[in-house]
Amino acid sequence: MTAALLGSAPDPDAVRELPEDLAGRISFVAATTEEAGAARARLVSLYGDAPEDEAAVIVALGGDGAMLETQHRFLGRNLPIYGMNRGSVGFLMNAYREEGLPERLRSAQAALLQPLLMRATDAAGQVHEALAINEVSLLRETRQAAKIRILVDGKERMAELVCDGILVATPAGSTAYNLSAHGPIIPLGTNLLAMTPISAFRPRRWRGALLPGNAAVAFEILEAAKRPVAAVADYTEVRDVRRVEICESRRLRLTMLFDPDHGLPERILAEQFTV
Repeated sequence: MTAALLGSAPDPDAVRELPEDLAGRISFVAATTEEAGAARARLVSLYGDAPEDEAAVIVALGGDGAMLETQHRFLGRNLPIYGMNRGSVGFLMNAYREEGLPERLRSAQAALLQPLLMRATDAAGQVHEALAINEVSLLRETRQAAKIRILVDGKERMAELVCDGILVATPAGSTAYNLSAHGPIIPLGTNLLAMTPISAFRPRRWRGALLPGNAAVAFEILEAAKRPVAAVADYTEVRDVRRVEICESRRLRLTMLFDPDHGLPERILAEQFTV
């Protein structure tokens, strides 16, 4: 079990201030694509590349997938992450420009993200813990629909949902898989979570729910041997689960940096008017 999951991270409310002089304090990470690797080589030649344990800021190069991997890699390190788009999707990334990077970093706006903690119990009774920055999703493993019981704060809210799956998304993740499943977009700072069914069959018209950010969610898998279900926290998958518990990770926050006038709150708001 990692230190991050146990909660031995730095104070999550502390936003790390960038030093005035960033020379030798920027660490670059890149996706495995040729485009991202070439961008990293150019930026390292311009600004150097600090060892991760000496860096004041991480610059991630790639798309949203690369950003998600970088966020997980540096969980608990209290290092702000600034992304530049060298991938196919760049909702979480800033525009790629090589000039004036230290000035851009110092003028960037911070967005604090609260990850979710998933505890999934499998058929053997083993408990698996994982963190999710975007969402925790449950997905059927076979041709048969899943049957899931839903509890919130220990109280049964739905005795049986028949569906392809269900997810719980953070505000930052509400524009990702949650939006594709027709869930609501949640502005940052609202202290809400989205619970969204995936292809619900019964009850047919149920569209999900908005929950308080501190809600404790539990999903129990019904007829699990006949209708197996997998649980996924971002990209950590646990097969054949019997019970999945989800809550906010109280001791962890992530700091992402965005160029002024194009921060994450503005992007999430603008996404609601995209057609």
